[in-house]
Amino acid sequence: MSGFQAQLILLSLVSYVIGSIPFGLLLTALAGGGDIRKIGSGNIGATNVLRTGRRGLAAATLLLDALKGAVAVLIARFFFPGASETTMAVAAVAVVIGHCFPVWLGFRGGKGVATGLGTIWVLCWPVGLACCVVWLLVARLSRISSAGALAAFLLAPVLMVLLSGRPLHSPLPVATLLVSLLIWARHSGNIARLLTGREPRVNVDQASRR
Repeated sequence: MSGFQAQLILLSLVSYVIGSIPFGLLLTALAGGGDIRKIGSGNIGATNVLRTGRRGLAAATLLLDALKGAVAVLIARFFFPGASETTMAVAAVAVVIGHCFPVWLGFRGGKGVATGLGTIWVLCWPVGLACCVVWLLVARLSRISSAGALAAFLLAPVLMVLLSGRPLHSPLPVATLLVSLLIWARHSGNIARLLTGREPRVNVDQASRR
């Protein structure tokens, strides 16, 4: 095994551990909201935290989950010897896997949207900005968070190629594609409900009054 391969393995483990921190679960429990896994969809992400009626906790969860993705890629960029787009790409994929499949929760984690967006912001901030705009716009119009997330990550690989100037086979587009495929796979249930018109809407106004 080469030194670079050993670095990638270490980076993958570090990124996975960062991604596996369940901020939604921890914040809700610390605020006296109980186990978020027993509320709403049972997911540990910001959308389900919002269903508790606590917008502040939901916003904090969203921010911290996004920071997980950003921090992992920044570590790869600035602290790993021989840092390159390959190390950043590996960190991006590993941190999202950690969020989706945390060992501490029996590999039952979130769906990776905020963490995925955090990684994309650092990989190429114009793509991150564009994905956030798409997510917020579609979610606002449909009042369905999953619809916004799916739209954003459907476009993310294409936007990475167009806005970063990298070819499709280079590390950044490949990482974005892998993250997007993982997030779409994690939303398989949402996709089924969207197709049948049964996907629940997030009532932000009602949540803000609780």
